[in-house]
Formats: sequence, C-alpha cells, structure tokens
Amino acid sequence: MNYEELLASRKDGKLNKTSLPIGDYYRQQIDGKYRSVVDIYPELNSNIKFSEALKKECEQNASLTNQHILHFRPQVEGHDIIRLEMEQGQYQPLKQVLNDNPSIVAEPNFIEEFTRQLLETAAYIHSQGLFGVCYSPQTVFLRKGDNAVLVSHVGSYYISMSDPSQLYHSGLEEFVAPEVMNNGTIDNRCDIYSIGCLLQKVFDQADMPLELRKVVKKAVSESPEDRFNTPEEMLGSINRKRNAYRSLLTAVIAAAIAGLVIALYFDMMPESNPVEFVKPAPRQATDDLIDDGFNPEELGVTSDGDSLVAIEQRSQEEYQAKAEAIFRKRYTEAAEKILSKIYNKEYMNVTEKNFMSQSESTIQDLMKAQEEIAGETALDPARSQLIATEIIERITEQKKKELGGSNSRGVQK
Repeated sequence: MNYEELLASRKDGKLNKTSLPIGDYYRQQIDGKYRSVVDIYPELNSNIKFSEALKKECEQNASLTNQHILHFRPQVEGHDIIRLEMEQGQYQPLKQVLNDNPSIVAEPNFIEEFTRQLLETAAYIHSQGLFGVCYSPQTVFLRKGDNAVLVSHVGSYYISMSDPSQLYHSGLEEFVAPEVMNNGTIDNRCDIYSIGCLLQKVFDQADMPLELRKVVKKAVSESPEDRFNTPEEMLGSINRKRNAYRSLLTAVIAAAIAGLVIALYFDMMPESNPVEFVKPAPRQATDDLIDDGFNPEELGVTSDGDSLVAIEQRSQEEYQAKAEAIFRKRYTEAAEKILSKIYNKEYMNVTEKNFMSQSESTIQDLMKAQEEIAGETALDPARSQLIATEIIERITEQKKKELGGSNSRGVQK
C-alpha cells in the first residue's frame, strides 16, 4: 500500500474518486488489493434505455482492442449492472494529475504526445462506428510512468436517451458539443469540439502553444460545419503549424548564428595599418631626343609602341587575377567544410555554452585557412580578407536557406 492508498483507507477507503457520466470512479481495496471500479448511478439504472445501452457497451468493450481504451467487466445484481471492475493498472484521472502536478503541461513533449494520442484514439473509436462524445478531465486518464492517454467512456452508446443532461452534468456538459446537448446529430465533429474544450482546460494555468491556438479555436466553433471534419484532419493541421513554427524558429536561430559568426570574424581579424604613399616629384621637361638620333628600344619601347613597363604591368595583373581565382576556389572549399560544422540539425540543438565554444573555434579555423591559402597563392592579405568575407557571407546565406525547412529546435539555454 502506498502513501495515497494509506490516506484513503483512513477516510472512506476510496482513492482518486471522480465522476463519470455513468457513475463514480474510484480505487478501493478489494481482497487486500486496490482495484479501480465504477459504481453506476442508481437513478440511471431505473432508465430502461440506459440499462440496455450499458449492457451493450459492456458486451462490446472487449472488442475495442486499442491500447488507449480502458476495459472493464460488469458486476450484476438482479437484472441491473451495479458496478464495473476496471482493468488493472496504475492510472489516474487527468483532473487529479492537473491538480497535483499542474507543471506537467510544460514538460517536454507532454502536450505533443497527449494531443496526438487523444486524436488517434478518437479516430480509432470512429473507425468502429462509435463516438466518445465527452472527453473531459474526468473521463480521460493518464497512466503513471509514461503518461499514456486512456479513455474510459464511449458516449454514443447512450444516444437513445431522451435527455443528455441525465448523463452530462456537474461540469461535464462543458465538454459536450452544443448540438449533442440539444438532441442534435452525433458525429465526428462533436468529438472534435469536446477534444478542443479539453485542450483549453489543460491550459487553464499555462499559455497555449502558438501551433495549437488557431486549431483549438476552430475545433470549438459553435457550428459543426466550422470545425474539423475528422481527428486526422485536426492532427494534420496541428503538425503543419508546429513544423512551420519550428522552421521559422530555425531560420531566426540561423540568422543569429550568421550574424555572430561574421561579427566575431571581423572582431578577431587583425587591423591593417594604413600605407602612406609619397607623391612623386614633378617631371622635368626634356629635349626632343628623337632629333638627336634617339633609339626608342633603348627605353624599353617595342615596335608596337608598348613600353616594357606596360607589358610587365599587364603580366602582373594577369598573375593577380589567377592568384585570386585560385584563392577563391580553395577558400570556398575550406569555408564550406568549416561552416558545415555549425550549420546542421545536430548543432542547432546544442546548449548555449557549447554553441559559443564551437563558434569561436569556427572563427579561428576560418582565419587560419585564409592566412594559409593567401600565403600559398601570394595574395595580398588585405585583398584575401575582402574575398574571404564575401565567401563567408555567401556560404552562410546558403546554409540559412538549407536549414529553413528543418525541424531543429535551436540553441538550448
């Protein structure tokens, strides 16, 4: 017996008591062990339509093989089912979980898994020609340990009852679609409404994620025509919005990384000292040397009229262009390899401390590659720095676009 069961035994012997549409659920000690049971409301047993519906649900419950459906067996007294013995296991009503541990809503992946399992369970129930009708903190349970969703009530068995308020009262009516309470049509969309109301209740004390807000707002529309048609459609909408939000977050993180990389690169690059150039002295006028039998080839003038100095200058420019081309090609390959270390899905999920450490290392690698390749190609340091910056910005922008469609969550605090 655990501490909760010990406290319960000192009161009325009932643990985790909560109200379901058809009766009171609680855990009670039976034959020395605590078991989950549902005591059927006596006033409902006096309704013939309810009694027939309850018997039908008990007969078909075992055929619902989905792992998120709670199973039970009836206890009969006379002609009436007075109690349901629920399947064994450690589970408790969602209402109690939220009361005891409201912070569970903020736990990683809890809402994502809770919503997915709930909608997939509803889809399974629909595939059997049934409808849950009321998904509430009382009728939805969580299994201890892994917080798996467990559903206890399938409301469509009781649609023959003339007054739905006999089942759904004391707060449960808040989770039932308006058309059901008005004896209207029961279909997929009434479950969509109920699940939307349940998600709103879960976030009573917490901010609802952006990807859920518009989806839930559509799910709880008063008119069935304005809701999602199926649980699959609602889940698909949630997933699309969640992926879009994560893509946007990734793009923002990538932009921040790009800005930091470039800023650190310029900050750590050594400053170049300005070079002062001496203005040449005015050229002295000379006599016309041609008149004195001057040979132009003596001053390096070719027969085509080009001076040897001009030829040498063109040769130097060609060499410089080739050196720049070689530097661009080799530095692009080196920068691509270095920046790929931080622009990938795994790195987008590192901690902030690791992010800063890896970014500084990346800057050092980029600077080292620039200096080495510039030296090997005999390229001027100032010119190599300008070309390297251009290459880094281009590759960074390309990496940001590639990461724009990933599901990475970004740098963690």
